[in-house]
Amino acid sequence: MRKGRDEAFTAFMAARYGSLMRTAVLLTGGGGARAEDLAQEALLRTYRAWHRIGREEAAEAYTRTTMVRLLIKDRRRRWHAEVPTEHLPETARSGHEEQVTTGVAVRALLRTVPAAQRAVLVLRFYHQLTEREIADVLSCSPGTVKSRASRGLAALRDAPFLGALLTDGERGPADG
Repeated sequence: MRKGRDEAFTAFMAARYGSLMRTAVLLTGGGGARAEDLAQEALLRTYRAWHRIGREEAAEAYTRTTMVRLLIKDRRRRWHAEVPTEHLPETARSGHEEQVTTGVAVRALLRTVPAAQRAVLVLRFYHQLTEREIADVLSCSPGTVKSRASRGLAALRDAPFLGALLTDGERGPADG
């Protein structure tokens, strides 16, 4: 029994680890140790629950939901002091400078949005989940999802970096 579970989980991890890490990077607002820790803790919990999950599609949703809940829980009790880390800048390949700059700027902007709003934005626009699916993941109402998305998008629109990129039509009617 355990051997089959280990093989199934290993296959799941091999297939989905990259996608789960990208989600963790977006949820934490940047890469590094926090994103890796978030993904690994969620995968550990997924492994423990593997006998209840059943399908690989359900495992990915379970892991993603676990990451969101861990992030929100962690934000409530997290120590917000300086933490020493070894910072390695992203290395740009020739011809990708604009994409790297945009990616770094978007992750920096995501860090300015509260964790609950950031989770809604990542689930909605990166994972293309519906409001109902996001509400299920976050254990809240669809109305809460809508308000968090609205506030998060408003905060992002007000950011100088995005403000310079958006046309008047993209800013929305309230932005004038």
